[in-house]
Amino acid sequence: MDPPKTRGFDAQAFLNRPGMVGKVVDYPPAKVIYTQGDSSDAIFFIQLGSVKLSVLSETGKEAVVGVLGTGEFFGEGALAGQPVRLATATAMAASRIRGIPKRQMIRLLHQQHAFSDRFIAHMLARNNRLEEDLVDQLFNASEKRLARTLLLLARYGKPEGPQRVLPKISQEVLAEMVGTTRSRVNFFMNKFRKLGFIDYNGGLKVHNALLSLVLHDAAASDRGVSARS
Repeated sequence: MDPPKTRGFDAQAFLNRPGMVGKVVDYPPAKVIYTQGDSSDAIFFIQLGSVKLSVLSETGKEAVVGVLGTGEFFGEGALAGQPVRLATATAMAASRIRGIPKRQMIRLLHQQHAFSDRFIAHMLARNNRLEEDLVDQLFNASEKRLARTLLLLARYGKPEGPQRVLPKISQEVLAEMVGTTRSRVNFFMNKFRKLGFIDYNGGLKVHNALLSLVLHDAAASDRGVSARS
């Protein structure tokens, strides 16, 4: 589920107005924006680029819990009373990020109703996405999870349309997102390339045909349910 835009309101244009709160910072690829355990005192808005959210366990194992793109918020746990960051945020591509101090964000939400509606829509969409990811992990095979992850990274279903060339992302990161091994990701990526679902000319490109893998499995599942009914 993608974070929808509130009709008639552009959060990016609103935040870019002269005198608006928050500081805009440009981050190069792989630059850490904040680290797990840092003080949680601001909310961030991606004006351009993409951000990876990852969690490090006590045993040192890293898991990617989300990849966000232009027009999305992150770090909103600060508004829920989280004293420290529960994840590490890292720029995946050259990114322009606006950081909004917690107190100023709360004031904006109270005073600017259109902005508040946009933010709430984002939060509802994020919750739906987390539920879908959980169902995906529980019931779908790793091949289908990888296909869905690539489509999400390519921003299929976004109002602005899909982004054919993905931000640079390693197979290790894809494996962490999908919940499988790098060797399995490599196997499936080669399979997708041979089937014409993706290609690597000038960067990783995702084609519409990859949707057929996800939709075919969904249709087969529906047929199975109908047969048992």
